Amino acid sequence: MVLDNRPPAHDQLEFFIEQTSKTPPVTTAVIHPVDANSLNGAIEAAERSIIDPILIGPEDKIRATAEMEALDISQYRIINTKHSHESAEKSVAMARSRDVRILMKGGIATDEMLKAIIHKDKGVRTERRLSHIFMLDVPNYHKPLMITDAAINVIPDMNVKRDIIQNAIFFAHAIGIAEPKVAILAAIEKVKSTMQSTVDAAVLCKMADRGQITGGLLDGPLAFDNAISLEAAHDKNIVSCVAGDADILLAPDLEAANMIGKQLIYLAGAKSAGLVLGAQVPIVLTSRAEKTLGRLASCALAALQATHGEVL
Repeated sequence: MVLDNRPPAHDQLEFFIEQTSKTPPVTTAVIHPVDANSLNGAIEAAERSIIDPILIGPEDKIRATAEMEALDISQYRIINTKHSHESAEKSVAMARSRDVRILMKGGIATDEMLKAIIHKDKGVRTERRLSHIFMLDVPNYHKPLMITDAAINVIPDMNVKRDIIQNAIFFAHAIGIAEPKVAILAAIEKVKSTMQSTVDAAVLCKMADRGQITGGLLDGPLAFDNAISLEAAHDKNIVSCVAGDADILLAPDLEAANMIGKQLIYLAGAKSAGLVLGAQVPIVLTSRAEKTLGRLASCALAALQATHGEVL
């Protein structure tokens, strides 16, 4: 699967949803879907044949929610649990044993879910840190734009940033971007010892030169305008294969990434999806305010990652 046949701008998320038609629905553990948003999201994705959900949580609450929302869940498997802790533990155990290939957050606190995922002995962590990625379809940008990390690592140091970048690069490969361009953001374009984000950017680029980060093209520090606007880069005499054409934006910290992402969504009309990367399986993590398209796209992106290499 490649992005060369992608439809015109602002249909990017729909394109990824369409790509899931090339593989069967992916078995997904939906963790504690006792609220309307999460149960609706799982059933919507199942009806589009993106996922094959297993609903893991208190059966009486799941059925009550389905009845309230007029959802027919008769064809879906339910694994009964007593509480959200057990829902998370059973879901992660199924991911660990490869009985499911995606984890999807339901009506459970993110911290509680992540605690089960990163458990030293029973979790599904890898050697890399977990990280979050926003996939955005911005109306006036010429291709999908990923922003990371907007939900997991609050103040990442250089080593954590390395993992965040590598997670994003591997994810980009899974959705068809062979050599993603990574812009490492700061407030300025020059390395300045008193601005840690610029120092980190320079070191991360050198780490890529030495093979410590692989599979993508890195440049930084770059200010936001130079990362997404070739004209702005030219105005500042920046010569870069990444500037103005970035696939991935690495923000200095969680607050910056979160604000950039939400500003693009609420002020620029961007469509969005969200995932947690770096575990043994992709994790669908969407906001309670997420609309249908965002939920479907998040499931589709997780499915594409889970079936990477299997698309016919």
